[in-house]
Amino acid sequence: MGRPRVNDESVKERLVECATEWLATRPRETLTIRAVATAAGTSTAAVYSLFGNKDGLIAAVRDEAVAGLFAAVTAVPATEDVLDDIYALAGAYRNWGREHPQLYTVLFGGVQSFEPSGTVGTGDPVRPLVQAVDRGVVESVLDGRARAIALSLWVALHGLVTLELAGALDTPTAQAAFRTTINATLRGWVTPEPARRLRRAELGGGIRSQT
Repeated sequence: MGRPRVNDESVKERLVECATEWLATRPRETLTIRAVATAAGTSTAAVYSLFGNKDGLIAAVRDEAVAGLFAAVTAVPATEDVLDDIYALAGAYRNWGREHPQLYTVLFGGVQSFEPSGTVGTGDPVRPLVQAVDRGVVESVLDGRARAIALSLWVALHGLVTLELAGALDTPTAQAAFRTTINATLRGWVTPEPARRLRRAELGGGIRSQT
């Protein structure tokens, strides 16, 4: 019987999965090729064959996180209401974080630096939010610099998701906080008429919700 291949897709997926768990729960400097290979039930040679070195493996984990979040937010369809679109993008971001807590932790927890809307290629997962904000500025729905507005939204959203993943907020509390916080942040940037509409919607319970 021939020797099994060490560089097939299933081994690659196991290595990325084990590295993701490691990086989400331990300091990056403790990760070793041998430890990840052992956890994945394979050899160190497989890591070198598939990723080149430890940095290549870590980059693969980050790439998976970026691609996953990018796919989630770009799946949100654009509508005629840019505020609804921004809210839906924020909801998609939150949902992805809840569904992939370890990848979210790796992406935004300091394993590798990530600047929102930075130079990470066309798959930048925050870029759709920046583009929606830019559209809001062009349409005179939002008043301010698009990057500053997007950053304030991301800070609020990231804080909410981080608290929820840490278990500091149960699901009902997190959902209520998501609605009020995102809308309060938007109200700080909208022009007068959209601000009145947001306030009426909030008081009337008509805010678009994401679960």
